[in-house]
Amino acid sequence: MDALFYVVPALITAVTLFIASRVVRRWLQLRGAWNSGLTAEARCLRMFTTTRGGSNDTSVSTTLHHVYEFTTRDGRLIRFEEEDGPATTLEGDIVTVHYSQGAEVFATARRPSPVRSTVATLGALSFLGVVVVFCVGFMLQYSQVVGPGIDFVFGSVEEGWTDGGALPDGEVWTDGDVVIDESGVVIDGGVSTESGVPGMP
Repeated sequence: MDALFYVVPALITAVTLFIASRVVRRWLQLRGAWNSGLTAEARCLRMFTTTRGGSNDTSVSTTLHHVYEFTTRDGRLIRFEEEDGPATTLEGDIVTVHYSQGAEVFATARRPSPVRSTVATLGALSFLGVVVVFCVGFMLQYSQVVGPGIDFVFGSVEEGWTDGGALPDGEVWTDGDVVIDESGVVIDGGVSTESGVPGMP
């Protein structure tokens, strides 16, 4: 059961880091296309929208998509899809696209706006960073509070306890906050009581 408190935050952290890598990759691709100095005339082949949400009284979000086609300077025919473009661009319109040359061509019909793109990227990364810090902090806090301790309900000692002092005639066990002697009596960190912990030396 305790594993869920590690697995779930770890999965959320992994997904968040993946999203962050996609955000950074998209930002680098945009900057590369804008800074390449390569432009071409592209034709809008299709414009369509997709919607998300709407079930269980949730809000509905609509995303506008455009499909463009253009020819690079070396004669390659490139077709790409881009989200959140201007609604004034219709099928058959001719627009200017910026693209980066290479084995994998990345193109965008967005007008160069590096400052706005950087600010948006930093905002997204800041939010994702908060999520990661929360998940990591939760796991660390949980491991400190619950991980190395005594389960008083079942009367057992969990892994992670250390030998607080190897005394010749009586060892004590401790997790840093609670100390238990060889007879299973709490001698520090709380009111002395018989714990009934089995398996003590």
